[in-house]
Amino acid sequence: MSRRRRKKIPAGLFNTTIESLSHEGRGVAHVEGKAVFIDSALPGETVEFSYTGSRAKFAEGVAESITNQSNDRVEPGCQYFGYCGGCSLQHMSNEAQIQHKQSVLMEQFEHLGKVKPNTTLEPLTGPEWGYRHKARLAVKHVIKKEKTLVGFREKRSPFVADIEQCEVLHPAIGKELKLLQSLVSSLSIYDQIPQIEVAVTDKQTALVLRHLQPFSETDLAALTKFESDTHFKLYLQPGGYDSVNLLNKNNNESLSYSLPDYDLTLQFLPTDFTQINIEINQKMIARALQFLELSEDDEVLDLFCGLGNFTLPIATKAKRVIGVEGDKGLIDRANKNAAFNSIENVEFYVADLSVDEFHYPFMRESVNKILLDPARTGAKEILAALNLKDVERVVYVSCNPATLARDAGILVNEKGFTMTHAGVMDMFPHTAHVESIAVFIRQ
Repeated sequence: MSRRRRKKIPAGLFNTTIESLSHEGRGVAHVEGKAVFIDSALPGETVEFSYTGSRAKFAEGVAESITNQSNDRVEPGCQYFGYCGGCSLQHMSNEAQIQHKQSVLMEQFEHLGKVKPNTTLEPLTGPEWGYRHKARLAVKHVIKKEKTLVGFREKRSPFVADIEQCEVLHPAIGKELKLLQSLVSSLSIYDQIPQIEVAVTDKQTALVLRHLQPFSETDLAALTKFESDTHFKLYLQPGGYDSVNLLNKNNNESLSYSLPDYDLTLQFLPTDFTQINIEINQKMIARALQFLELSEDDEVLDLFCGLGNFTLPIATKAKRVIGVEGDKGLIDRANKNAAFNSIENVEFYVADLSVDEFHYPFMRESVNKILLDPARTGAKEILAALNLKDVERVVYVSCNPATLARDAGILVNEKGFTMTHAGVMDMFPHTAHVESIAVFIRQ
């Protein structure tokens, strides 16, 4: 069997002019007829770049110097930008970032869904720094450096970036990376801890330490002292997510976040999916409910409902809400959250919404409005299976403009809806991630 030969990477520095910006935020140029994707370059700039990779149809590079800077260029807010892979757009003004994401969304609607919204919504914006309340941090002890690294991966690399702080993480964790490095380094199994999962709430910061070997009694004593000396709440994870347990069994106050506009408090586990940007999440819920145009007569289906982030606010306005989610643990939390908030007009079902055949009781329920908030793979299968003839409105929240555009095509071109509104929500500033919302109304 023949082996694929790697393309030789050209050595030296090369000059080119950036023509456009790729979806993931890299400058696009053409050199000798081949597309080159160049990190840290913006449209209109003339750059001197070096190659970092070459394939048959395209190459990759990084800008080493800029001859004429774009008006959209700004000084990155983090000293590690370009080295750490946590961000990709810090060299671009926030306004330009949002405009780029909006253009990506509209391009996907046009090319993939063959649809266009009647109205483009004003972007939802929030804090540009310190916004990440959830993260999974990589951990690696590097023998040559004689230190333990805690943070994100290096840009386009499997190695853990050697950073001491992070500007996009909530300050409760972003300013404390050196403290975590010192903690892990002090443990006997410092080289058996591959990751730390982080969840920051209004009251506390939870750390879930994944460990491949058991902690010694000395380790447990050190972790207990660390917890008592700091604002962190520690969890241990010796195996899968079902193995997560509190270090201090007496410290059993639930993690939670509040939705003050609806007088709700939602409890969750540190490894549960929750939105990372608390302020944008609150604005997103308000926008979704605004476009659902809820009344006391409405019966609403909330698909991919998680632990009730949209379901419970909807229940405060509607006659009845049905929440559906594939993760049984999240549904357990959703039911508990409904009880905790004294909400009785909700029902929750566990159902895999990614399969081709559905035989669930909720499929026979009569609803007139739907909220969708799927994972990156979208909602193609459930949209094809649902009987939507009595549905007046669909509000679709998406973390992937490509699958949103595809599903918008189904709703408009096959199911008889009009896409009245769509726009982006700046859930992840300084990254190429596009969070968006679209509204569909029965014609």
